[in-house]
Parts: sequence; structure tokens; C-alpha cells
Amino acid sequence: MTPPSWSNVSPNWRRALAALLLVVIGILAVYRETAESMVSIWARSSTFAHAFLVPPISLWLIWRQREAMLRLTPSPNPWMLVPIFVIAVAWLFGDLATTNAVTQLALVGLLVLAVPAVLGLRVAHTILFPLLFLFFAVPIGDFLLPQLMTWTADFTVVALRASGIPVYREGMLFIIPSGAWSVVEACSGVRYLIASMMVGTLFAYLQYRSYRRRVGFIAISILVPIVANWLRAYMIVMIGHLSNNKLAVGVDHLIYGWVFFGIVMGLMFAFGAWWQEPAGAAAAKPLADVAPRARRFATLGPVAAAALLVAAIPHIALAVIDDGIVATPPQLAALPDLAPRWPAVGSGEWKPSFQNTAAEATSAYRGAGGAVGVYVGYYRQQTYDRKLVTSGNALVHSDDPNWARVGPWIIERSQSAGNTVEFRSALLRRKGGLGAPDESLRVWQVYWVAEHLTPHDSWAKVYAAFDRLRGRGDDAAVIVLHSPEDRPGSGRATLDAFTRANLAAIVARLHETRHPNGAALAATRP
Repeated sequence: MTPPSWSNVSPNWRRALAALLLVVIGILAVYRETAESMVSIWARSSTFAHAFLVPPISLWLIWRQREAMLRLTPSPNPWMLVPIFVIAVAWLFGDLATTNAVTQLALVGLLVLAVPAVLGLRVAHTILFPLLFLFFAVPIGDFLLPQLMTWTADFTVVALRASGIPVYREGMLFIIPSGAWSVVEACSGVRYLIASMMVGTLFAYLQYRSYRRRVGFIAISILVPIVANWLRAYMIVMIGHLSNNKLAVGVDHLIYGWVFFGIVMGLMFAFGAWWQEPAGAAAAKPLADVAPRARRFATLGPVAAAALLVAAIPHIALAVIDDGIVATPPQLAALPDLAPRWPAVGSGEWKPSFQNTAAEATSAYRGAGGAVGVYVGYYRQQTYDRKLVTSGNALVHSDDPNWARVGPWIIERSQSAGNTVEFRSALLRRKGGLGAPDESLRVWQVYWVAEHLTPHDSWAKVYAAFDRLRGRGDDAAVIVLHSPEDRPGSGRATLDAFTRANLAAIVARLHETRHPNGAALAATRP
């Protein structure tokens, strides 16, 4: 029997492929802003530049399966409209919360689900891996940065001490006799990890037939770049130390790292090639084609149209949700005079790095316990480039020339208007190493979203999504309090006293900004 080829595609397949193409184009058109945001991230971030290769690789993998596909007859599956609806709703909540990862995963999910909806489950099963491979196009992984940086710093310090080199460490900063080093985002190894996982998954699919070997090699492709990055960081510091900081401190720092990573990846794939399985070792038999032909194509048009309509529901819902909301620039007045024992003493010298605020205010106060600086960043009409909760907003970035966060985030509690309020707390230290160990700030941060106070990014997203879903807009703010920590615990005590006396007045000012016409102030809930 001559295997089928694209030169003699049946009319049924032509109609089905045309319908699928229309659905895919329709989804991309409806969700064009989400698609454009993905591509813009690929273009501007070297961490995700590999994603440009994902769609063509997926198409090539599908092309390799063309003969197996053409042995089947496409059979539209109206039941797939249910998961399409679920994913569309997930996109809606992701958009309401301005969460890129959710909306972009949902977009790829809709494109993937269009295949079984229009062509049927049997066809989708034949090209399951190429469809799932498309999820590597979603630029996610930044959430791993803090943990990967911590692991890298931990290993580097332990390895240096094991090598007989004394190390003084503060958070991501550490000092050795020959100089100071710091672990920044570029040192986390996240780009190595993501690229290795993508290539390792593709390699496992092409080289192995058993699921055990595939899963095993994918696990190796995750573990190896993590450990390799630890060794790379240690190697860079040792080269700098042994050369009296003449090597591995400039561009060659990056060159050594990439060369080392390339060697490690080459060895990993060479090792994996030893265990490859022949193509026919566990070849899957084609699934039987038993669905009635007449019924298959009777539903092709309606199912394709319904899939596109269901996928478009979130945009219809957004038009209804945002109807009638007229957002004007917020008028955030200067922070008010607070409790009598906390007079204002200026605007404060330090402020966190929150970008693209609609309005902001800073002030400083002094009480019996010490000085407190206050920063308020207010957001309205948030977009993916201008939003409250994002990795681009931080107390300090790792490349800040003056300050560095030392130690982990912790949750601390205080009282305001009879309620317990949780803050995310961190200790900042002025850079300068051993020469200035006492220049520290204790910083408390809390989000004000939908009349709730929360220190958690995830809850801030949830509150924002439900507030916007109810047609109340997306106004939100961050409140950052900071006080010098001259001795252990002094900053905490000062911030606690300030919060008890003054946080309610700051929240009232935020409420007035959101409701300038005098809407009643509901109790702010922690």
C-alpha cells in the first residue's frame, strides 16, 4: 500500500485543514495583543529568544507525522468546546489581573485545543507532542530567579570556603580577600535552564521511544544546567581571585560562562546519544479509523464556528465589564500630617523602584522611636507594561549601585484601626561591604487592592481581578514604610509604632484618591 502524501490529500482533509486554519487565524486575531506581547518578550529578552524557534520546530514535527495523520479521517469533536471555554475563562481572569503568564498560556492552550475540536481526538493524539511542545513558546520562568540566585550563592560560598578562601556574605553579596562579588539575575542560570529543558525535551522525543528514557533524560536536562551554573559561578570567582581580578571581571566573564555551558551541554547530549533507541523499537500502531464519515463532516462547519465564538467570549465579557468606566488621572495629594507625635520632616531620601505609576507620593516623619519614610505608588488603568504587581517592581534591583537586599523576605504583623495587618519585610544594606555594616533600612511593604491590604503578590492579583470583574476599575497602590535599623530590631519597633498610629490615615488618603466625590470609606480589610 502506497503511503499517503500531501500530493493526494482527500477533499475531507482539505476542508478540515481549511477550517482549522481559519480557527487558528481567528484566535490569533482576537488575541493579537497577547500574541504580540509574547513576541515582544522573545525579542527583548535573551532568556526567551529561543522561543522564536518553537513554532517552526512544532510545524516540522507535525510534518514528520503527516503519513500517520493522513491515514485517519478528521472527525470534529464538539465536546472540546468545554475545555476551550474553560481556558478562555482562565484567559479572562489572567487579563483582569494583568498576568502575562496566565494569558499567554491560555492563548497557546486555545490554539492547541483547536486541533482536537476541528480534526478530532485521534488526529490530535497522533501529533500530541508537537502540540504540547508549543507551550515552550510561553516566556515564563522569571519566578525561578530568586531561588536559583539563592542556590547559586549558597553553592559558590560553600565551594569557596572548601577551597580555603574566607568569605563574608550578606544576602547575594559576598566578599573574599581579593574583592567583592554579587549574584545578580544574570547569574541565576535561568536562561541555561529554560534553553536546556526545551532542547532536552526535543532530544528525548526524537531519540527515545520508551517513556521512562524520555522522562529520565528530561530530568537530566533540568538538573545538569542548574549544577553547571553553580560550577560556572564558582569557576568565575576563582579565575578572578587567582588572577588578582585581571580575568573574569568584564566581558570575558560572560564568554567563560557560555563556553563552559556549551561544553557541558555538548557532553550531556553526547551521553544521551549513547542510549538512543531505534525508530522502530517501540513504534506506535496507527489508531483505527472507525468514526462514521457522514457524521464527521456534517459538524465540521458548526464546530469550527462554535470554537471561534467560544474563544471570543472573554473579549465580549471585557467590553461589558469595562463599559461605563471613565478613568481620569488620579489626583494623589501629598501625604497628610499624621498623628501629633509624628511630625513631617521632609520627603525622604530613599524610595523603592516601582515603575510607571499613575501617581506617587513620598514623605518622612520622626517620632519618639525614630524616623520613618513613606512611599506610596498609585496605579490606575493598568496594562501589561504599567501595572502594580510585576517582577520589574522591587525595593531594589540587584544592580542598584547604592543598596542591596540582604536576607530573605519575611512576614511581619502590626495593628491598624483594630485590624491585624501583614507586611512583607526586608532588610536593606547600603553597599560598601565591611566598611559600612551599620547603614541598614528595615522596610515594610504592603499592597492596597480592592480595599484590602495584603503583602502577597498572588492575593493582590486575585483581589484586582475580582474588583475589576465587578466593574469597579483597577485602582491599586503599594505602601512602603522604611526606618533605619541602627541595632537589631530597632527598625521593626519604629515601623510597628508608626503603623499603629498612622496607617489608617494613609489608607484613607488612598480611598479619597479612588473616590474623589466622597464615597463612604469602608473598613479596609487585611
